[in-house]
Order: sequence, then structure tokens, then C-alpha cells
Amino acid sequence: MADTPSGTGRLDGRNPGIDLVRGASILLVVSHHMALRIPLAKAGLAGIVPLPILRLFSWFGAEAVFLFFVVSGFLVTSHTIRRWGALSTLDPRAFYSRRLARIAPCLLALVGILTLLDLLGVPNYVITRADQSLGRAIFSALTMHLNWYEGRTGYLPGGWDVLWSLSIEELFYLGFPVLCLCLARTPRLRTGLFALVALSLPLTLDALATAPEVWQEKAYLPGIAAIAAGVCAAIMVAGRPAPRPAIVTTLGCLATLALLAVFLQENALFRILGNSTMLVLTLGCAAILVAFHWGWGQRCLARGTRWLRSFGFMSYEIYLTHMFVVFPLVGLFHLSGGTMRTGWLWFAPAFILSWLLGWLTDRLVSTPANRRLRMWLQVEADTHDRHDDTDHRSADRRGMRRCPEHAAAIYARHRSRPR
Repeated sequence: MADTPSGTGRLDGRNPGIDLVRGASILLVVSHHMALRIPLAKAGLAGIVPLPILRLFSWFGAEAVFLFFVVSGFLVTSHTIRRWGALSTLDPRAFYSRRLARIAPCLLALVGILTLLDLLGVPNYVITRADQSLGRAIFSALTMHLNWYEGRTGYLPGGWDVLWSLSIEELFYLGFPVLCLCLARTPRLRTGLFALVALSLPLTLDALATAPEVWQEKAYLPGIAAIAAGVCAAIMVAGRPAPRPAIVTTLGCLATLALLAVFLQENALFRILGNSTMLVLTLGCAAILVAFHWGWGQRCLARGTRWLRSFGFMSYEIYLTHMFVVFPLVGLFHLSGGTMRTGWLWFAPAFILSWLLGWLTDRLVSTPANRRLRMWLQVEADTHDRHDDTDHRSADRRGMRRCPEHAAAIYARHRSRPR
């Protein structure tokens, strides 16, 4: 890891488009949790900023999480194919060890801090509902079903609530190697199954129409469908050269239009498409990830976006810790006698402080703990593995130039493996 004064020093060599998607998504999540408490619709910006933009930064936290799901499926699948040559030959022990090293340190630290704050009676962190308990919240957070627990009992305090999406991702990580290996001899069937799950998103949302609101937002199947969309996108591009630039550009532009349509005109789209609107979102995200993988707009996207890409680089840390920023800022806003008209001025500090807290978490917890856990678990580490999202093509080319014999051996081994 480069010894730089900020996390942005490790952005070189990464795919800028993917980090931009995650950076924009985490900003929407932070903004959503601020806007729930300081509504932007009541702020002074209401007469200046177009209403669709205000809605975007107020109510699209759930949609942003679904973008995270798609990106997660794409990156984990791409990394698996890159490391083991094919989904059929992945090493489950190494896969689980890497996921554990990446997820566990921040998760355990967060649960420990939230537990302490609850026991100390700190406002906004105490579990007060009669049908909820601290012990049950801890157990659900550590056993991949906090989303189900909230679906049964209602919302937990904000610091706990963010863990609902992690429960869905962890369940996917648990089953992914099993499915890949069980269907190792039938890769087309496996791909078809992932595609079927991805396309089931509208049906799963329709099936939840009469469920409690919290379960409609946090159920397993819609989230897994979004992850499956990313998996399918990664399988589609694996081992295939990029098509003509005109095709890549067309794909990227169409995907961008699809995402903008959902984010700026979701209500109008929903009247036409119903729950298929979310499928437009997930497939649009999957398509733009494919375009980014094939090099669409990399030079343009890398210019002037380092700050936003740094949010994407640390999106996991920022996501888990940003409520420690939101609650104090909202409290200060009310203590200072601030009016809703000037409430929008508190959003920029929320973004900046969330970034700083995410950076500290990355430097003090994620990176060192990840490294030590991999050493303890005897899992191979490399400089491109931190978030499973590095664009390895430039690094691979450098390695091949330095050692052509090694490159030839890798090429021969990968060609001999089933795809």
C-alpha cells in the first residue's frame, strides 16, 4: 500500500468508471440519510434546483444500494475468473477466506461500537422497540439475517440499519462458490440460472406487494437478483475482447440514458413499467459496467473526478460508518437553531466528514486487518486485490513485459481451463 496522505493515492491503475458508480452511489446514500432528517424539499434550494435533482438526493438511497449490489456481483465474479481462470475451478477455501478478511474487521468493529453506545444509553443508538433487543441485533448482524430481523420487527437505529444490505451480500458470497462448483460441468446452465435470477427482479418485487414496507425494501430475493445481474455481466465479458469502439460507445450511452431515466423520472417510468423499473436500473448498471470494462470513457472519466472516485474506493468503510457523522451533524443543526431553509448547507460537511471517517477506518482497520487476516489464513495477497475491482489489464501487461515466460505459462494455463 502506498504511503500517501489519503486513500486517493491508491486510485491509479483502477477502473475509474466503476469507482465513479460506487462514489455516486455512496453520496446518494449519505444524502438520503441526511434528507430524512433535514428535508431538501423544505430547503432554500427548492426554488432553484429542479425538483428531480432534489428528489434524487433525498429519496434514492435504496436505488443506490441496488447499484452496489450489481457492482458487487460484477467485481466478485470478475475477480474469481481472473484469479482461478474459470468459475468452475475456484478454490472455495481461498474465496471464503478473502471475503472474511475483507468484511469481518469493519463489521466486528462496528457491531462492537454500536453495542457499547447502546449500553451507555447514547441517543440515536439505543434499541428501544419492545420486540427488539441488543442481543438479537448482534446475533442477526453476525449471521446474515439483520434484514430479515428488521422485516419481522421494524427498523433498528440507523447505525444498525445500514447492515441490512451486508446480510444479503454475505448470503450471496456464501452460496456463490457452492453454485459454481455444483454446476461446474454445465457452465451454460449455470449462466442461464444467474440470468433467470437477475430477470426475476420485477416478479420478486410484485410478490412483496402486500408485505410490510420494511421487508419490501430489504428482502433477500430482490437484492440477490441485482447481484446476479452483475454476475451475468462479468461472465459475458470474461475472456472476450472488446468489440468495435462504436458498439462500446453505444452501449455506454444507452446504459447512461437508462440510469438517468430511473434517477430523474422514476415516477413516470413506474406508471408505465411498474416494478420492472428496478430491472431497468440493474440492467442499466450492468451494461455500463460492461462498457467501462471495455474501456469506455476511461480517459475522460479520470479527469477531475479523483475526489468522487475516492468515495467509491472507500465505499464500504463510508457506508458502514457514515451514520456516526449524520447523527451528530443533525443534532448540531437543531442545537444551532438552524432553519430548514438553510438545512442544505449541512450536506457538504456530511459528505466531507463521512469521507474522512471512511479514510480513517480504511487506514486504521480495513487495510491492516485485511493484511493480517490473510497472513493468518495463509491466503495469497497481491497489490490489486483490496477491493476486487482493479482494472488488471495494465498491470498484467507490465508483468508480461517483465517476464514473457511467465506470461506464456499463464496464457497456456488459462486456455486449458473451461470457461
